[in-house]
Amino acid sequence: MAASAPLGSRDTTIVHIVGARPNFVKAAPVVSALRRRGAHQAVVHTGQHYDDRMSAVFFRDLGLPTPDVDLGVGSGSHAAQTAALMVGLEREFVARAPGIVVVYGDVNSTIAAALVAAKLRIPVAHVEAGLRSFDDTMPEEINRRVTDQLSDLCFATSPEAIGHLAAEGVSPDRVHLVGNPMIDTLLANLDRFDVAALRERVDLPERYIAATLHRPANVDDPDTVARLVARLHEIADLVDVVMPVHPRGKAAFERAGLGDHPRVHLLEPLGYLDFVALVRGAAAVVTDSGGVQEETTVLGVPCLTLRPNTERPITITHGTNRLVTESDLLQTVTKVLQGRESEALLDTTPPLWDGRAGERVAAVLSQWSR
Repeated sequence: MAASAPLGSRDTTIVHIVGARPNFVKAAPVVSALRRRGAHQAVVHTGQHYDDRMSAVFFRDLGLPTPDVDLGVGSGSHAAQTAALMVGLEREFVARAPGIVVVYGDVNSTIAAALVAAKLRIPVAHVEAGLRSFDDTMPEEINRRVTDQLSDLCFATSPEAIGHLAAEGVSPDRVHLVGNPMIDTLLANLDRFDVAALRERVDLPERYIAATLHRPANVDDPDTVARLVARLHEIADLVDVVMPVHPRGKAAFERAGLGDHPRVHLLEPLGYLDFVALVRGAAAVVTDSGGVQEETTVLGVPCLTLRPNTERPITITHGTNRLVTESDLLQTVTKVLQGRESEALLDTTPPLWDGRAGERVAAVLSQWSR
């Protein structure tokens, strides 16, 4: 490993690490708030998501500045990808000697940047700290826990996250409850989520269920995929199913014949504005995505999360989300379509999900980097 730069040689530049589409949505309001404060900052795109539909379109949609660096790491196994990320990020951090590194969420770019920065004695700030599913079969859970232990600043999106961090021995002076920057982005773009325009452009039916599935537990095992396809076909017997197909599960769903049903509409990955418009116009959403659980909570769309657990329980207690299994999916969708699940749609919003989380993060970072 290269020797760490002397602390005195570092400037006050705040370096943001983004690599996958959820990172872009979370980073946009923080970068914007810091820009308004006149902060010195740089954006490093690791290239973990590199397809235009998974990456560049998000920068355009969200008004993010063109990354100062694109490492172009690409895909690979967890070990191979994380190793490549660490090599590229170490080179970048040694050259830049940033004042603080800001990481987002729980992807491999997040943990790689936190590890490299910590070993170079560069402070780390984690946006979305403290979320826990307590399911170690999920790679993201490992990434979350390790990143929080390495972080000098832990920005929590919900109150229960603070309790998780305290239970793991994270000092309270490192923790800040700031709200959810992903919701900042959602609220800032409400007028741009044009359901009617999207319906016309991609020929959407008037009423549909939106689906998005990509977690290993749902797409890696052929038998699991086959059962999910059978359930989705049963749902399509009742109502059209519209599914932007994530690259990670595309081949598996194609082999299982997902598109063989006439009322299943498979789309290429969508940009941020189009995807949220799809969610906004849906009768319900079937997903395994963490971010979609949050977006549906604010949009008031019933969300059926096809997982045994969630690191975002506040979307259940304060939102429209509920956990479902493959075996009860059809029954739950039927209830939603019949309006029998309306009691789950709570007229409350999680605390500090008010569109100002980015400014709260920026205020702490600005003070820290002086």
